[in-house]
Amino acid sequence: MKLGLLLLATLPIAAYAQDSTAVNTSSEYPNTFSSGSANVQRFDNKARRFNDWSISVGGGAAFMAHSDLRSFYDKKVNWGYNAYVSVDKQITHVFGLSLIYQRGETKQKAMLPGSAGAAAGVGTATTKFDQVALMGDINFSNLLRRVDNHSPYRWALHGYAGIGFQGYNTSLHDSNEFRWSESPKRVPLFIDKKFDINSLYYQFGTGLKYKVSKLIDIEARTMYIVSGDDEFDGGGWAEPNDYDPATPGSKYNMISDSRSDNAWTVTLGVSFKLGNKLSHLAWHDPLQEAYYRTSVLENAATELVVCEKGDADNDGVCDDWDRQLDTPAGARVDGAGVALDMDLDGVIDLYDKCVTVPGPVENNGCPTK
Repeated sequence: MKLGLLLLATLPIAAYAQDSTAVNTSSEYPNTFSSGSANVQRFDNKARRFNDWSISVGGGAAFMAHSDLRSFYDKKVNWGYNAYVSVDKQITHVFGLSLIYQRGETKQKAMLPGSAGAAAGVGTATTKFDQVALMGDINFSNLLRRVDNHSPYRWALHGYAGIGFQGYNTSLHDSNEFRWSESPKRVPLFIDKKFDINSLYYQFGTGLKYKVSKLIDIEARTMYIVSGDDEFDGGGWAEPNDYDPATPGSKYNMISDSRSDNAWTVTLGVSFKLGNKLSHLAWHDPLQEAYYRTSVLENAATELVVCEKGDADNDGVCDDWDRQLDTPAGARVDGAGVALDMDLDGVIDLYDKCVTVPGPVENNGCPTK
């Protein structure tokens, strides 16, 4: 039943799509470049129904998760921070794009194996990073929303994936090679990575948004950052000879077999939706309009009311559109309820003795000669 009503609700759209009425070339709608339907609107900013821009800010914790030196070490957590700001553009109700800037810091530890570890102790490193990325946003709640879900739409699950460039500074301290010492002369290891084509990184994650109002959303988000760089955790330079056990120097980058140091962030953010429309495109459920039309059809009166005002002269034409409400009984009428006068002599056929020949009223509609 509901499926049938839904098809009826969308039938006018199909009818307009098939409208082939001839139209004139003009700057107005409809024109020769439209479907010809009068139910056509301009597709411009004035015709937009939803806001689709927003600005988001947030912050939280950051950790070096899968690397040589890690934030989770010896059953303890070495906390870092992460903050972001982004400009967001909603393309459809399911997909959006964001230009995002992130800044953060991670703290991590590791210990070299064997005698090297005994001499150096626990190495500690710090990574300070800046990142700029283009990130895609898929609204899973809109993508997977069930047809029969009529619940208020205030929660939404989002998935994110993006690519960008990063710059970072790292420092590595231990009790042997990378320590401040004058005799012998030793200093910690510092690496300064600039933004360039080799600083490409990837990130992906998920977020849960809550609609506070038409202007504000809040979101809990978690992201996984794939640096593709074995220097990102501060473990040292990543040249080929740095992975050769026969060469001198501490080999922190050989603690893990992976050549990519990856981080993890957990943040809480706020989105400020821009525009003067009643709703944002990210919160629009296209099925709601179909729900509305279906509801109208379901609750419409099934009884067909004919001649609501009656038929006072009983001529078979309802008073709603009868142009002659006092037609004499027995007179034949046209579709507007007007008594017929075939010869147009001013005498209706009911009283006309000569229906096909005009004549004066005084002679009952017949010629005098």
